Amino acid sequence: MIEFRVVGPVPPSAYPHMDILIDGINLIELARVVELPLAPNPSIAGAYAGLLERDVICWPSTHFLGAPHLQWFSEGETVLLGCECGEWGCWPLTAQVEVTEQTVTWSGFRNGHRPNWDLRALGPFVFDRRQYEAALRRTAASPKLS
Repeated sequence: MIEFRVVGPVPPSAYPHMDILIDGINLIELARVVELPLAPNPSIAGAYAGLLERDVICWPSTHFLGAPHLQWFSEGETVLLGCECGEWGCWPLTAQVEVTEQTVTWSGFRNGHRPNWDLRALGPFVFDRRQYEAALRRTAASPKLS
């Protein structure tokens, strides 16, 4: 189960952003666990923040539906998280997003500045498309990020 939650500035982020929860766990925490053994400095493991509205991510955006507005690599990957500084391109976490009639799958996770990190242990995540789209639709009713 996935949840997209628009939240105001909450430490460590000084910016309003979108949290992504998978089975109740923030994607940032899931990434941190996988990245920690790979990181030369533990402080950079999971050093992400949710994306900001200016990045065009809230419903009815197709960003999380296989037509990303933010891409780091030129292979169609979707930026899911940005840097904790607030700039998505500074330290992006990307994944391939595959959409079918029944499911949405996130796989092939990568960090934009650490191409040698093997993030295969992060995912793949397969979501029921109806639940996924319902979670995205709720972002339209969320308070606007600024």
